[in-house]
Amino acid sequence: MKDFEKLYEIYRKSNTVTTDSRKITKDCIFVALKGEHFDGNDFALSVADEGIAGCVIADSKKLPEHERIFHTEDSLKTLQQLAEHHRKVLGTKVLSITGTNGKTTTKELITAVLSMKYKVTSTQGNFNNHLGVPLTLLNIRPYTEIAVVEMGANHPLEIERLCEIAHPDYGIITNIGKAHLEGFGSFQGVINTKNELYRYLRDNKGFVFLNKDNNILVDLAQGISQITYGSDDKADIHAKISTASPCLSINWNNHSIQTNLVGEYNFENVMAAVATGKYFNVEENDIIHAIESYIPTNNRSQIIKTEHNNIIMDAYNANPSSMEKSIRNFRNICGENNCLILGDMLELGKETDNEHNKIIFLTEELHFKRVIFVGNAFKRTASAKYETFANVEDLCHYLENNKIKDFDILIKGSRGIQLEKVLNQL
Repeated sequence: MKDFEKLYEIYRKSNTVTTDSRKITKDCIFVALKGEHFDGNDFALSVADEGIAGCVIADSKKLPEHERIFHTEDSLKTLQQLAEHHRKVLGTKVLSITGTNGKTTTKELITAVLSMKYKVTSTQGNFNNHLGVPLTLLNIRPYTEIAVVEMGANHPLEIERLCEIAHPDYGIITNIGKAHLEGFGSFQGVINTKNELYRYLRDNKGFVFLNKDNNILVDLAQGISQITYGSDDKADIHAKISTASPCLSINWNNHSIQTNLVGEYNFENVMAAVATGKYFNVEENDIIHAIESYIPTNNRSQIIKTEHNNIIMDAYNANPSSMEKSIRNFRNICGENNCLILGDMLELGKETDNEHNKIIFLTEELHFKRVIFVGNAFKRTASAKYETFANVEDLCHYLENNKIKDFDILIKGSRGIQLEKVLNQL
């Protein structure tokens, strides 16, 4: 687009970009995006006229010429170009994280560790897509020493595109599992897409923090400079799990790290943070302090004690890989009065029934006292002997008159099932 340098100059003065018309401030840049149910261009002229924003990026041909409106063919693409340009101008080191499970937890642990020594900018929440990554990059300030950027995908080539915007110097793939099969087509499609980060780093002489316990990742990372971590004694940074009941503790380098994270599956997330901290010369005591101080939020492996029950709340998201790990871990730590409340795993496409059946068989194999399924996929595949509900509202209504008391409970399901709503009934 014309006047790109002028647009960037305005951005550098304001340092604020938003795509939400409700969050516009006086000097920010408002990017008018289009969605299924909204069109930011509808607000562009009024925002520009009232001088609320420093300027507006719009792609509607209906809008008149205006000193505050930058016309473009594609507002999102212009936002991405602005972010890429900003990243190149500042030259800040970028560490990108992707993977099927644990991206956000790993990102938050690494941010906590690196912040003990450096000025760090990182992805807020799990804002990790074609929109979130550019906004994260535009949050980088001249004083930022390291940017930790989470990258998510549910279709092929999406990680490749995000790498072209962020230009990462370092990368981590947490793991690769069965998720978003509807978009990826198959498990191999998941592998190929996550590997787009490794391909970028290999082609651009980047560096990988590698989970040596994961054979798929070890094979994919050949030919890239790397530091390895895991339980394998041959890993550059290695440790062992001392306990995972109820929270994970590990022994590392003659140190005991007591985390607030539930489940052995969080071991690889903690080790990624340890390895990153060691590589960037963070003091070992600071690494330990940062990890031990981290408390998960937002329905990610949270331990919640109510008046009646002990709950592991892990309902931010779910796929076959994370569901199995959570269930097995819960079986190892729960008491005799145990209950699973499991919600559908979404976006599995033609594998939906097959993968839900596997979870049902797993619950039978592990012999839980009570199992409750929520969602149409589980309701369709589970036999009549199970308690099944089409949605969380039906379950909440049932629990109003059928209270669960004195149980250890695991709540796990895809975000779209909204299982957090059941907490008030437990």
